[in-house]
Amino acid sequence: MTIYCDESGGLSAGAMTFSAVMLTPEAAASIHARFRAVTGLRGELKGSRISLTERAYLLELFDRAGGRAWVAVAQSAKLAPKPNGQAPTDLELYAALLDTAVARWLPETGGVCSDVVIDDGRYDPAILARVRDTIQAGLSGWGRASLADSRRSDGIQIADVIANSLYNITAHSARARRIGIILEPMLASKAIRVAELTALP
Repeated sequence: MTIYCDESGGLSAGAMTFSAVMLTPEAAASIHARFRAVTGLRGELKGSRISLTERAYLLELFDRAGGRAWVAVAQSAKLAPKPNGQAPTDLELYAALLDTAVARWLPETGGVCSDVVIDDGRYDPAILARVRDTIQAGLSGWGRASLADSRRSDGIQIADVIANSLYNITAHSARARRIGIILEPMLASKAIRVAELTALP
């Protein structure tokens, strides 16, 4: 299995979410291909660009395929300052959410190696390389952490939609209620689980 990771939002947007989606590469490719065939989507699949109906269809495909996700979420207004009294930076929050989401998976893998694939698009490559190294240290011998271009990763594009869905709910966007209805059965079945972060570790 592979854990695909992507984020949505930011401190200035009022909330940040980070999804860690567990799928086989084959399942991710099949979901993505079917979604594109039915919707006629061109270009990169992103949660901020698709309709509510398209979102519901993608999440239904994800659920049918046995996909699962941990999503770490944080609201700017609920986030405690650091011990020195300063507010966390966007990068610090990103790293903490990534670590939280991936860490929730490790006890559930049963010691089976799981690769972690992280979108390389948000920060400078040198900064992301340090984040990747931190995740790799946490994985130890359980798997390999790598960075990937979301445009070339089926799993990261699916993770983007899930992160964006929880971002809309956490940030109380105009689409939050409808997206909550879409997600309700997956949250009830624990196919998608949420970990709220209120302070950096």
